[in-house]
Amino acid sequence: MLPQTVKLVEVGPRDGLQNEPGTVPTATKVALIDRLGAAGLTVIEAGSFVSPKWVPQMADTAAVLAAIQRRPGVSYPVLVPNMKGLEAALAATGVEEIAVFGAASESFSQRNTNCSIDDGLARFADVTAAAREKGLRVRGYVSCVLGCPYEGRIAPEAVARVAGALVDMGCYEISLGDTIGAGTPLAAQAMVEAVAERVPRERLAAHFHDTYGQALANILAVMERGVAVVDCSVAGLGGCPYAKGASGNVATEDVLYMLDGMGIATGVDMSALLDASAMISQALGRSPASRVARAMGCAAA
Repeated sequence: MLPQTVKLVEVGPRDGLQNEPGTVPTATKVALIDRLGAAGLTVIEAGSFVSPKWVPQMADTAAVLAAIQRRPGVSYPVLVPNMKGLEAALAATGVEEIAVFGAASESFSQRNTNCSIDDGLARFADVTAAAREKGLRVRGYVSCVLGCPYEGRIAPEAVARVAGALVDMGCYEISLGDTIGAGTPLAAQAMVEAVAERVPRERLAAHFHDTYGQALANILAVMERGVAVVDCSVAGLGGCPYAKGASGNVATEDVLYMLDGMGIATGVDMSALLDASAMISQALGRSPASRVARAMGCAAA
């Protein structure tokens, strides 16, 4: 049974722009977030408090948060990797929600965060406890849920273990990320079924990359298994710096087109979303990766 409504979580301003080779001006990020809010998106990742040495593209997150036009009912979460990042988030303007991230692959965890899965979970338990004590909501990400650039296929049980640990420490929602876009529909369904033994389906989100053109098919497949939250990125921005050849997140426009065509409500206006897509694509000097945006003529000037 497919859901009647789906919540779209817009990750372009963070997960998308952090993978740009150069830094995007603060004013451009603010304009993008404001347009995405105007389009009806109710969750918009606004940035991350990570080391500017490693991710200089996100160094201005505090400035972005101070400048955006906040809309009632819209959440602007930020990614936080450790206690230092949490302290920066708490010092910033209006942070009400953070996200922490773990991996289902031991090799990916070591190369991405320089620690084991278990050590990473222990770190996030401290961050989550401190954040919740301050009244912040915490979302959890699990990467490499359907494949790893170093290990290949990942067992669904490994994903379930990490997802369950994140829920146990207080994450209200778990985003399941196919970081390298290697998954296919039946594998995605099997993974969700395994995770659902530890985490209620209504607390799961899908986060698919489109490396092999499988993202929309995978989203539909997990929706059939009760997932009603989908992460997506305007104009198909993003990728994974640790996964060679991994293309961007599935484009928000493409997901919306599919859901609109199926009569599934999202509250997002396609025309306004295409405006946001065209704006950021023009700012980056390229056409959007979204097939829908290209078909509708929203190429960069």
